[in-house]
Amino acid sequence: MSGHYLEDDGEKKVVIVMTSGPSTPHRCATPFYLGSLLSSMDAEVKIFCTMEAVKLMHRGVPDQLSAMTGGKRIIEFIRDAKNAGVELCVCRPALPGYEIEEVELIDEVDQVASAGDLADLILSVDRLLFF
Repeated sequence: MSGHYLEDDGEKKVVIVMTSGPSTPHRCATPFYLGSLLSSMDAEVKIFCTMEAVKLMHRGVPDQLSAMTGGKRIIEFIRDAKNAGVELCVCRPALPGYEIEEVELIDEVDQVASAGDLADLILSVDRLLFF
């Protein structure tokens, strides 16, 4: 066994639906780390931030959070994912509930999308992960 679990039958599409946010920082690095890893294995990866995860996309917030004491900041995991080719989406309907304006989002965000866009993504991917 080669250690790679994805069959080499073309590009896989993966959506990671992220709901964890600043209240659970220990859960916030893994989705970006896993997204980076999957992207490096030639998967097309999108991380869709909804619920409290939209707070992670608020400018300044991920710079202040680490999953572990003394660990890498969440913004570094986000940037690693972006550098690996991961696309970051933010749920538009969740923003007003957290009093966040689109212009206040970090530069790494690729798209502000609707719940309908998430539904379309879910129906179009090979793998769906929730965090």
